[in-house]
Amino acid sequence: MGPSHPESPDRLNSINTMMLNTDWDNSLIQKQAPLLDPRDLVSIHPLDHVNAILERIPDEGLVYLEADTAINPHSVNAALHAAGAGIFATDQVLAGSAENAFCSVRPPGHHAESTIAMGFCVFNSVALAAQRALASGLSRVAILDFDVHHGNGTVEIFQHQPEVLVCSSFQHPFYPRRFDDVCLPNICLTPLQAGAASDNFRQAIERDWLPAITQHQPEMIFISAGFDAHQQDPLGGLNLIDNDYLWITELIVEQADKFAGGRVVSMLEGGYDLDALARSVKMHLTGLLGI
Repeated sequence: MGPSHPESPDRLNSINTMMLNTDWDNSLIQKQAPLLDPRDLVSIHPLDHVNAILERIPDEGLVYLEADTAINPHSVNAALHAAGAGIFATDQVLAGSAENAFCSVRPPGHHAESTIAMGFCVFNSVALAAQRALASGLSRVAILDFDVHHGNGTVEIFQHQPEVLVCSSFQHPFYPRRFDDVCLPNICLTPLQAGAASDNFRQAIERDWLPAITQHQPEMIFISAGFDAHQQDPLGGLNLIDNDYLWITELIVEQADKFAGGRVVSMLEGGYDLDALARSVKMHLTGLLGI
């Protein structure tokens, strides 16, 4: 998105370096994300909105979709790979070809509303994946978002779909200040004050998310895995540490085992300190793999 922009290719480079330098004991299978056909975005995003973005792809340089979100000639392809990863992972997990999956992709997606690209996000990849699971025959799914920023796009898209539970923990008040006061049975919001640390986070998650998950009994769980609530992150103001990401991943896996046959698809959202991001993703993968 331009020089010095925090949402940069270095994010995935840091994760890839960590992956190569870690012995996963043959538990991890890596697959390349497929390119999604733009027509498949219409389950979430109206066709005229999709076409408007496609028409703005520049031949060179940057075009700003909004103040924080720019695209270059390759950005929409990257976004279509990110969305394709979520749908492919969902299909693999539903087919039993994988126990669970983590999609190491960019750009992130959870701020993208049905007709608005914003917050570094072009298309809402996790929403597309959840919709794919419903279209495949599931009756209830859950999306659990622990990014430092509220998953406004996911809430906007699913607020009136009771078959989708959306749980979002986030620093408050903080960006984007949209859809962070929705009061509906399938929307579970967990605002955290700036400076909140491990104990505050864990107690709030157990207090809010566990009863909501138990009541909803999702048949598949999706994760918006943002790691920018880490105390080293330059964009957030929470104080989580590496082990908090292992803790919440193990908690989610436990709930998935209880209600969803272990089915989990996780998608990378935020995380902008490169070292903290790589370490936190390692904890997340360790929890998903159960090693």
